[in-house]
Amino acid sequence: MKPNIATRVAEARKFLKGKSEAGGTIGLVPTMGFLHEGHLSLVRRARSENDTCVVSIFVNPLQFGPSEDFDAYPRDMGRDLGLLASEGVELVFSPAVKEVFSPDRSTIVSEKKLSGFLCGSARPGHFDGVCTIVLKLFNILRPDRAYFGEKDYQQLQVIRRMVRDLDMEVEVIGCPIVREEDGLALSSRNTYLSEAEREQALALSRALAEVRSVFADGERDCRSILAVVRKVVESYPMVRLEYAEVCDAEDLSPVERVDRKVVVALAARVGRARLIDNTVLAP
Repeated sequence: MKPNIATRVAEARKFLKGKSEAGGTIGLVPTMGFLHEGHLSLVRRARSENDTCVVSIFVNPLQFGPSEDFDAYPRDMGRDLGLLASEGVELVFSPAVKEVFSPDRSTIVSEKKLSGFLCGSARPGHFDGVCTIVLKLFNILRPDRAYFGEKDYQQLQVIRRMVRDLDMEVEVIGCPIVREEDGLALSSRNTYLSEAEREQALALSRALAEVRSVFADGERDCRSILAVVRKVVESYPMVRLEYAEVCDAEDLSPVERVDRKVVVALAARVGRARLIDNTVLAP
């Protein structure tokens, strides 16, 4: 069955109002489209845990910097709708930019602690754009639960902090990273990779696999863990490491020893693709 498609805020609200008034729960999967199995894993969980599943498809200009790939970001609405139909999604919210953002808008949502480093330092203003669109989606669609992939770990924690700080009545649920058989984390930007770059991109997942191995052998010093990452990545000449950090798993503050739950987060450039990956370690 084809999903209902709403391109206007009023249409989406009208569709969902009846669902809420009937006592049903709403699960939201926010996406920028060009869906892959990672997105679909979120959809399946949202469907299994809620009466109604909504997927938003919106390439958000606010989270792209001036020199980033907003215009080139992959889009294929027809393909996306076919995938969502096969998953039984009830509503797809796919508005135009002018429907979501007024030309004279003067309000932005800015999280000031967790967003200041990792991807936040490399992409100034990125998380302001993320928080602003996610808050708008929550206000428009009023979900009971919202589902985000753990590949974008910093994004997940920033959104959780925003929801906590603003007393929002939505449960934010993180879902495991989905990978190719060889370990590469699924990403819409993987389509940018040539065959040679695709092979080189495995540096990220292989570095994290080596991290898990030395951690299992007892390594707890973060400098040593990061040295392992750099050694693996340096063996892949086409990969430019942007950052490698070990951070507290909740507030993303840097740590020196793995004496609590942490995330080892990486970002790298491979060709014109910027890729991220992570693994969580718990002593």
